[in-house]
Amino acid sequence: MTAIHLLAPFYLVLCILLGGASAAGFISNAVLQLAALPILYWAFMAHRRTAPSGPARQLMGLAILLLALFAVQLIPMPPSVWTLLPGRANVATGFEQLGLALPWLSISLNPQATIASLLWLIPAFALLLAIVRIGAFRTTWLAWALVGATMLSIGVGATQVAGGERAATYFYQITNRGFAVGFFSNNNHMATLLLACIPFLAALKVASTRDGRRARKSASGVVVLIGAAALLIVVGLAINTSLAGIGLAVPTIAASLLLIRSKRKAVPVWAFPAVGALAIAALAAVLIAPIGNNLVGNDAKGSTESRAVSFERTFEAAGDYFPAGSGIGTFQSVYRTYEPPSEVTARFMNHAHSDVLEVLLETGILGALLFGLFLIWWGRRTLAIWLAGDADIFARAATIASAAIMAHSFVDYPLRTAAISALFAACLALMVEPRPFRGRRDEEEPSVRHLSAD
Repeated sequence: MTAIHLLAPFYLVLCILLGGASAAGFISNAVLQLAALPILYWAFMAHRRTAPSGPARQLMGLAILLLALFAVQLIPMPPSVWTLLPGRANVATGFEQLGLALPWLSISLNPQATIASLLWLIPAFALLLAIVRIGAFRTTWLAWALVGATMLSIGVGATQVAGGERAATYFYQITNRGFAVGFFSNNNHMATLLLACIPFLAALKVASTRDGRRARKSASGVVVLIGAAALLIVVGLAINTSLAGIGLAVPTIAASLLLIRSKRKAVPVWAFPAVGALAIAALAAVLIAPIGNNLVGNDAKGSTESRAVSFERTFEAAGDYFPAGSGIGTFQSVYRTYEPPSEVTARFMNHAHSDVLEVLLETGILGALLFGLFLIWWGRRTLAIWLAGDADIFARAATIASAAIMAHSFVDYPLRTAAISALFAACLALMVEPRPFRGRRDEEEPSVRHLSAD
């Protein structure tokens, strides 16, 4: 039955290798989406011998609400309804100037883009269900798969820096040439991968010394590998040069060291605000340091491609389209209408560089409410996992990794890539305590918790 447990780790590696771009890589992302179809079919047809846990049901409920949000945005409405929505006056005027009758339209100003955005989420949904519904994983295999793919990406990044802007190892035409992007098109998203890998290295360190005499004998060799991988991540962050990556590395490493120190024991409540304060301090240090950034730096307001300008215009647009939103996937077309004609060039803003602001613009109040529900679920699960006396160390690693991804998403868009969205989905799946697939032979062994499938 071990071959089944390779499914989720293998698909995670495939997502990291092929899903590193948001505005490019259509063929590679199509491969990931097609590969996800049999996984989705298996997940829906799988027979569950035990009832899912409460957290698993809640997470699946949130996933269903997300799909419902897409569906609501695609429902056609008569002109008497959609013309009442904020931000639609110019659309109605356009039809009138062309002498055309007002058609039925949906909330989304671009239904095709909304559907395309839904397709982009297929790999994340597939990996989530492969772990939670099918149980096609082992936690250590999943962690080692992440570490292996990360190390490989660091190696590619090193060749990119060594080869300069003309290096042949850049896989996307639109990319940050001259930087270590690995299998990604954006060096910030590569930094997100590096950050997410750190806590899983810590979990593997703890796991290598906890199970019996045989494990302890081989622990020294595993610890050497983990130490080498940790050193490579430090090197990877250095050559990657993402400011957010460097800033978030401090609290991520601190939380990972807490994981190693506490092992399976409950941690004191004060540890949470302490790590949070450390994260705020580290990010503040990066922002105010005289090393230049395009959010609060001296030149931020003067550059039309800066985060400061993007945030300001996106927030303005979100207010104009509130509460319905402009539609998932419509950011580019909407943002262009807020650019002064004198600033329009061949370069364009592909995302808001803040997933939170982009979600607010595109989904309005419904998206904000769903995001709030998710944060409540995530916060409760994180507290439960860390305050438990006999917690799953990989679930704790998943809370750290998912926190790093979300924190970076406030000032960038890593979740818009299939690679990071799939990794994020895997982290959420591990937080609901899924159980690996168990066959008939395994049934003879005592005890099983939560989920299994065949």
